[in-house]
Amino acid sequence: MTQRKTYTAEFKRDAVQLAQSTENIAGTARDLGIGLSALRKWIKADQHNGNLAFPGQGRQLLTPEQEELKRLRKENEILRQEREILDSNRNAVKGACGAHQSPAAHYAASAGGHHGA
Repeated sequence: MTQRKTYTAEFKRDAVQLAQSTENIAGTARDLGIGLSALRKWIKADQHNGNLAFPGQGRQLLTPEQEELKRLRKENEILRQEREILDSNRNAVKGACGAHQSPAAHYAASAGGHHGA
């Protein structure tokens, strides 16, 4: 398996500046030994995000609102999974108890109505 190349933020900024100063994106990519699509992506990121374009280690810097949204989405997914587990357990208990019998009544019936002595 080939290992993916990683580039420093400084290298990316320098590559973007070089490509913009020479106005030859393909030539710059070729000269630097990087893919044309990667350089175009870096240029676009630089245009949209400026100094925040290349935070390093592939992690995008998020605004406080974006971080909150990310946290809430993760929390929402956990709650959805918990609800699914509870629903499946509830359905399993209903199936074991019969459609018209409450879990308490089922327990009483299965224990023979007797409490331990």
